[in-house]
Amino acid sequence: MIINCIAVDDEPLALGLVCAFIEQTPFLKLVGRFSSAVEALVGLQDQKVDLIFLDIQMPNLNGMELARVLDSRGANKPRIIFTTAYNQFAIEGYRVDALDYLLKPFNYEEFLHASNKALSYFELINRSNSTTVTASAAPAEEEEYLFLKIEYQLVRIALNEILYIEGLKDYVKIYLQDKEKPLLSLTSLKALEEKLPAKRFMRVHRSFIVSLNKINSITRNALQIGKVNITVGDQYKEAFGAFLSKWN
Repeated sequence: MIINCIAVDDEPLALGLVCAFIEQTPFLKLVGRFSSAVEALVGLQDQKVDLIFLDIQMPNLNGMELARVLDSRGANKPRIIFTTAYNQFAIEGYRVDALDYLLKPFNYEEFLHASNKALSYFELINRSNSTTVTASAAPAEEEEYLFLKIEYQLVRIALNEILYIEGLKDYVKIYLQDKEKPLLSLTSLKALEEKLPAKRFMRVHRSFIVSLNKINSITRNALQIGKVNITVGDQYKEAFGAFLSKWN
């Protein structure tokens, strides 16, 4: 597949280097180059762009601000790989759902690595869309996995491997069977709850979603999964009680 790209940087040498790298990469197509985020915003109205190589520190409208503007487009937004000399923006870049973060000065090998991440992302989206179109003519079947953004890439997670999910302030921790460390993803517990099948997963606390078939034991106010005890919150007791009543 071919990915339509633009490069945005107010430094002429940096802009020229990124453009040269794009033109050197077989699956990337350079469709625009801009020396400011404002110019890029105007240019994006005239053509289809899949991917933006975007500097952050620019006058008037910086790259992070442009990313937030584009984020409002939802699923139709172009994806972003940040190119910057300042590593303090890495976390913020993750918040605006960037595909990767290239720290200047970077070489072609580093550029290609980031571009391959983008290629994997777009191929995954295309396969997912094709599956959706094909499945629309057939009876709906429950998905057995979901994809979550983990460290600048989409990771496929099998539903039957999930033990429980813990919500933090801006992140969730997904605890999997046979895995010592949880996966960390920048999303909300509520957003993840909406993606999970209700007959297999239940929110039992403002900070926890559990896999119902992974529960080992239940007490009056808590449940146990493996060696972990999870309290059932007051506002979730009624729904959890209804689930338990099926087995009484």
